[in-house]
Amino acid sequence: MSTEPSWIQLGHPSYVWRFGQDRRLGLIRQYAPVEGKSILDVGCGIGAYVREFRQFSDDVHGVDVDAERVEKASATLPNILVAPSECLPYPDGRFDVVLLHEVIEHVQDDRRTIAEAARVLRPGGRVVIFAPNRHYFFETHGVYVGRKFVFGNIPGVGYLPDALRDRLAPHVRAYTHDGIERLCAGLPLSIVAHRCIYPGFDNFAARNRLVGRVLRTVFYAAEATPLAQLGLSHLLVAERVRSKEQ
Repeated sequence: MSTEPSWIQLGHPSYVWRFGQDRRLGLIRQYAPVEGKSILDVGCGIGAYVREFRQFSDDVHGVDVDAERVEKASATLPNILVAPSECLPYPDGRFDVVLLHEVIEHVQDDRRTIAEAARVLRPGGRVVIFAPNRHYFFETHGVYVGRKFVFGNIPGVGYLPDALRDRLAPHVRAYTHDGIERLCAGLPLSIVAHRCIYPGFDNFAARNRLVGRVLRTVFYAAEATPLAQLGLSHLLVAERVRSKEQ
């Protein structure tokens, strides 16, 4: 589908920093200390998370395959490069933290992407991955009906058989609990946390603050129950293990 607009193929970066992004930043900091650390944001888009990380460290870098987004980010941020996630332009063990925020569902090779993240991590460093949950109620990236792309939150797509789901949404992956963990199998990574989280409900809150507050209270409480498996995104954190020589 080479005629697809890039926003269909590559997804939407975080253009506006809102409650949902702030909550995710807090979760990143909960599982991966960022103060004074070397940090890489893979698929950084226009640099929203890079900018926030620079509150805590001067050694923050970002890569993206979209040259226009990199140019926009580079206008106000240092250390932003055009590069694919499958071939990162950094030496082994360069970073303490690697972020993959809603990226692996769009890349050419998700397994190789995780392997590259592991390669550029120092022993003890952590990769933080946010990625779509196959069991969320909606497909948030839109679907194809024949050749027509229908944008929006489409219900029930993730519950369809693989063949049908992949026909409707060939432009984006969604992961089961076991499926996303398999991406780390055989790599020098040890999973230290894996949970599902619900969205920020920012659009609801913008229209009605009370409704937004209620939704956040109810669904964030659900993250501590079996209903967590229906959350919007996986949050998976894995640590680079030390080799015997280290």
